[in-house]
Amino acid sequence: EQGMGVPQDDAMAVVWYRRAAEQGDAKAQYNLGIRYELGRGVAQDDAKAVAWYRRAAEQGHAEAQNNLGTMYVLGRGVAQDHAKAVAWYHRAAEQGDAKAQSSLGVMYELGRGVARDLVRTYVWYDLAAFNGSEKSRTRRNLMETAMSAEQITQAKALARQCRDSNYQECGD
Repeated sequence: EQGMGVPQDDAMAVVWYRRAAEQGDAKAQYNLGIRYELGRGVAQDDAKAVAWYRRAAEQGHAEAQNNLGTMYVLGRGVAQDHAKAVAWYHRAAEQGDAKAQSSLGVMYELGRGVARDLVRTYVWYDLAAFNGSEKSRTRRNLMETAMSAEQITQAKALARQCRDSNYQECGD
């Protein structure tokens, strides 16, 4: 029957990811985190997903850092903690990760884990848009309707400074 091999393939993928992950391979750790988060090839387990994401994130894996941030936002596998989410999003955003940049924009827009800040909201949405996020481009443009001309000028200059400094001078 078609599709019967998929669970077997998922289980085999987990075996190989685990071997590499236990040897310190960050991409394998990240992939194992995804498997646990989604329950593909293993029983779904948010705490184990967080543990594997953290191991990859601590090695600088941007997607794992972003996913770990999201687990903190949602309180999945960890206690909900917006400040920790922001910290992990920052680490990924500083590597040019558009999803994390967009997530930072949301955190600044809503004032979650950081003070609400329209300029920084605009900056992070602008950077995410620059890195290919259409949703962030739309959100950035909407932010302009709530901002003064001075704030927009400040935000554009800060976004440019941030990009030019390879995300090291972003006003945070």
